[in-house]
Amino acid sequence: MSLEGQSLRQFDSASKWSGKTVCSKADIQEEVIMKKTVFLGALTVAGLAAGVAAAGTLDDVKARGKLNCGVTTGLVGFAAPDANGEWSGFDVAVCRAVAAAVLGDGNAVEFVPTTGKTRFTALASGEIDMLARNTTWTFSRDVDLKFTFVGVNYYDGQGFMAPKELGVSSAKELDGATVCIQTGTTTELNLADFFRANNISYEPVPIETNSEAQQQYLAGACDVFTTDASGLAATRATFENPGDHILLPEIVSKEPLGPLVRHGDNEWGDAVRWTLNALITAEELGVTSANIADMSASAGNNPEINRLLGTEGNLGEMLGLSADWAKNAIAVSGNYGEIFEKNIGESTPIGLARGLNAQWTDGGLIYSPPFR
Repeated sequence: MSLEGQSLRQFDSASKWSGKTVCSKADIQEEVIMKKTVFLGALTVAGLAAGVAAAGTLDDVKARGKLNCGVTTGLVGFAAPDANGEWSGFDVAVCRAVAAAVLGDGNAVEFVPTTGKTRFTALASGEIDMLARNTTWTFSRDVDLKFTFVGVNYYDGQGFMAPKELGVSSAKELDGATVCIQTGTTTELNLADFFRANNISYEPVPIETNSEAQQQYLAGACDVFTTDASGLAATRATFENPGDHILLPEIVSKEPLGPLVRHGDNEWGDAVRWTLNALITAEELGVTSANIADMSASAGNNPEINRLLGTEGNLGEMLGLSADWAKNAIAVSGNYGEIFEKNIGESTPIGLARGLNAQWTDGGLIYSPPFR
């Protein structure tokens, strides 16, 4: 199906638009109500975060003996349960690493599925201790909603997926398209910005979960699905005929994805931050799940490896954790590179190249501060 200079769907004069966006008085009133709702929601989340942060999550997790980790409702390769309810994926591995670092057991995790709308309230209210759910680090989420992003575990950008039969090769050809979009995400704003900048229109089809987006897209309820490019690749990999769908070339945003905790809970933030850094540093220094036992059995010649694995120095004590906290974290699923390749790498159905997510020594952006 070719677009050739016309919208995918044209409405008559009684409709909201005909190839262009038309705002009526009702539209404006609806927009005002929506903005007020978003504003009040932000205040609520910020207030909850301020109250719960005073608690001291590190001590709570130790006392409970279990980490409550917020994840997506299901995105293959990143976080998804199998038929037995066992969770696995790139983000899940971060949760397990934190549990191992703090509790000495990578299985001491309760995975709490969250949507784009519910994730921040779950974190702010204390229902979860941390969120590891392909969430973009933005100014407002950091400053206004009072969350602390502990780092970036995947550098991404928003893209578009369309059926080959649609006959488009660029997102700029999508004038008048219906677009499946997850609500409560940065993709909503990015989508509006992109279409406005290119003077084209679209009709949003709001959805809440990735599984719903997949169903709607495959059923033809929308022409295009947009989300983080990694999410599109993961979703396409689950299709019966993935080759019938293409990822359009445009990447229309920066999406630095990473784990987050509540503001003001600094000891807990340090524990989560440095666990992620331990996974990254382990790859840089050549510490793997296969050799970590031998490397930690006795101090070697590399002082940073020794400090990382707790065979010298007192980094664990500084964090309020055991000396072998980082060793435990790395041993669960391996270092950052091992986690990447096992869950979303080029040898998996998702097939993501390292790209920006290569180590800084290989031309990527993955980089940890030193362990000293």
